Amino acid sequence: MNNNQVLELLKSVNYPGFSRDIVSFGMVDDVEIDGETVNVTLKITTQQEAKITAVINDVTQTLEKSKAFTNVNVSVNKNAAPSNIGNVAQSPAQKPASTLDGVKHVIAIASGKGGVGKSTVAANLAFTLKNAGNSVGLLDLDIYGPSLPIILGTNEQPQMTQDRKLIPLDHMGLKIMSFGFISGNETPVIWRGPLIARMTEQFFRDVEWGELDYLILDLPPGTGDVQLTLTQKLKISGAVIVTTPQDIALADVRKGADMFKKVHTPVLGVIENMSGLFIKGQIEGGSTVSIEGQHVNVESDGKFGIRIDLFKRGGGKSESDRLEVQLLGEIPISQEIMEATDAGEPITSKNPESQVSEIYRSIAEKIVNVLN
Repeated sequence: MNNNQVLELLKSVNYPGFSRDIVSFGMVDDVEIDGETVNVTLKITTQQEAKITAVINDVTQTLEKSKAFTNVNVSVNKNAAPSNIGNVAQSPAQKPASTLDGVKHVIAIASGKGGVGKSTVAANLAFTLKNAGNSVGLLDLDIYGPSLPIILGTNEQPQMTQDRKLIPLDHMGLKIMSFGFISGNETPVIWRGPLIARMTEQFFRDVEWGELDYLILDLPPGTGDVQLTLTQKLKISGAVIVTTPQDIALADVRKGADMFKKVHTPVLGVIENMSGLFIKGQIEGGSTVSIEGQHVNVESDGKFGIRIDLFKRGGGKSESDRLEVQLLGEIPISQEIMEATDAGEPITSKNPESQVSEIYRSIAEKIVNVLN
């Protein structure tokens, strides 16, 4: 049996969870035949040992069943070039990802799932960095559902330079841009992938961002055209993953986080949003108060406080441990955040001295420390 015949046999081995075989995925790095011994080297970039073991076992069994070899040796070269399973890392024919002129750091705020408050986090993080004396831009890349016009309470039309580049809006000390400013936020977008990819590239290529310390990217949920175009074309300093505590959110968030690993973009940390509801109050006399069936000690002045975990607790911590990155912070459910956001002025701008704003300051400091 020769190498080509071995590869034909290995086309019957599918990668776990896919209907596609490991040969077409480019996972077979080398085949060496020495008499009745065959040595197969695989290149698998996943960090999931269970999948690696499953592939090794399937390859071994397939070659042993052929009865062409007495000895079958299968190894994994983790230092090999990444396989092409969902991978958008550059090939020799691709241009390398480039930086934006004048922009020091590009930070992507991402999540695999919608509804986790990612846009609110992105806006508040941008204001927190601006409040610390940095020049900051905020780019809303959610083409299908742009949130920035609502969160910042503006829907102005951006102007253009003579060479037809968009000028970002200067709003409350931030440079901001959103597809909603161009399309009108009430117009539905019914586009296929190539148009989305083209618009994504135009937003960071054809916008006059000028000199910025940080450009915050509010990504759409998932791992689709925007994310792939972005990581192919633009060098990103790092990604911040936003999740809520419950398992259903974490399942999708893991996919988004693993995507950044595959495209060699560092994950700076994880933020757990909607992390518990804090109730404070004051009563006259007595030593306990019952809230939602929980008894809480009351201070001598009658003040009390309680945390209620509506969506479980610890999801952000478990994901940060899995990714081996830091948990940047836990942001509680807050009426103050809701009211400020609905009013078109994020809490870190409206009330920078609030307790929630202090949490954002801590998060921003950790991100800056990682980047610098």
